Amino acid sequence: MEVHDERLPRERYTEFVASMPEACVDVVVEHEGRVLVGRRENEPARGEWFWPGSRLFKGEALADAVHRVAEDELGIAVTVEEQLGANGHFWESSAQSADVSRHTVVVVYRATPVADDPDPGGDDQHSAFRWLAGPDPSLHEYVERYFERYDLPRGDRAD
Repeated sequence: MEVHDERLPRERYTEFVASMPEACVDVVVEHEGRVLVGRRENEPARGEWFWPGSRLFKGEALADAVHRVAEDELGIAVTVEEQLGANGHFWESSAQSADVSRHTVVVVYRATPVADDPDPGGDDQHSAFRWLAGPDPSLHEYVERYFERYDLPRGDRAD
């Protein structure tokens, strides 16, 4: 199947987000006992430390979406290690409107950087990145849940 990565007109996409769950992937990038989070610039979760992730394009394989997210949002190449699980996320707002709630069904993957010394850059969706060796109080509750559910690193240092 051909991948459809074109954007819907904003009004139509807002209708979709308001009425249906959206299929997404989150990427837990793990390197040297730490995982990468980014400070979100968009709703939902603007200003929160969160996993890189994106909606799934029609016809896009899940692993291909993981590679796309890593390249587009982080500026790094990754190796997909494993699928960790799936989660439902419920948001009171969306990037389309503060008045439109959003429901995402997220397939979570663990990936490792191809480069020995990854330097995430990013896009307009993140203002900063952090490598974490475990959860801390500054993280969004959904990020905290991933640490609990998926046996992610739990050290005492964060960068």
